[in-house]
Amino acid sequence: MLSRTADSLYWLARYLERAENTARLLEVTHTLSLMPVSADPAAELALALEISGGTELYHELHGKAPDSSKVLHFFVFETRNPGSILSCLKAARDNAHAVRGSITGEVWESVNATWLEMKRLTPEALDDMGAGVFFDRIKERSHLFRGAAYGTMMRNDAFRFLRIGTFLERADNTARMLDFKYSRNRIGESAGAVSAADYYQWTALLRALGAFEAYQAFFHDRVRAEHVAELLILNPVVPRSLTACLKEIAEILPQIEGDSGRAAKRMATEMSAALAWGEITPILAAGVHEWLNEFLDRIEKLGNAIHDGYLEAT
Repeated sequence: MLSRTADSLYWLARYLERAENTARLLEVTHTLSLMPVSADPAAELALALEISGGTELYHELHGKAPDSSKVLHFFVFETRNPGSILSCLKAARDNAHAVRGSITGEVWESVNATWLEMKRLTPEALDDMGAGVFFDRIKERSHLFRGAAYGTMMRNDAFRFLRIGTFLERADNTARMLDFKYSRNRIGESAGAVSAADYYQWTALLRALGAFEAYQAFFHDRVRAEHVAELLILNPVVPRSLTACLKEIAEILPQIEGDSGRAAKRMATEMSAALAWGEITPILAAGVHEWLNEFLDRIEKLGNAIHDGYLEAT
């Protein structure tokens, strides 16, 4: 496969996953802003800026004081924000168009229809629809893309690069969302039940990552910070956990034809093994925030290794 084709497939999947992750992030901050425990609803919604790294650009465009409607517009419609849902869906559609011959008609239609629907959406229509309904719609369209890819594409390198892009972006997002909760409050470094306010926040985080039911299945008790960390970092059967994502990447990379990407394969295997055999106690002892920062650095290096091994034109 040509490196430029692999690159477009990889980024097609990453951008669609990023659009979904942005919707999930907005969903949790929007939910928190509406809760009675929130002292400052606008500030709660503006937390998304810090998690995504968009604070500086937002301040440049809209000033220092966060405004809930402006923050929502910044993450949904702002074309100058490369991480906005509109920007991500346009980039995904452009990449899909570039590799139209490497994806099935159903995959193309799922991406193209999502972009056309988003392109027609106006701020007024979003207000009428309701933020919650919109977030669910973005998640559903992302699910449709993955379902179409999984159900119609041959198990070849094109399919593999789509999957790698999805899981790398997902691992990065899970780590960032979990890290922000720990770095913000510095709670959960010791065992014990959380406060009422933190309970709402941890629950919203679990729901945003589609892991609330999994938490109930594994722990049954009231939400505890250290259990949330264990679930989202180490549990291999939770789809958005770091362990599950790295396991998929480590299994897919060796299936790609050719001898390229040896560094990426080695790095992914090492990261997957460390998570598979890891325990939560040393992570809590070292500090979850510190551990996640280190993990995000390794994920970035893995992405660079994948780029150098497969996606860079030679």
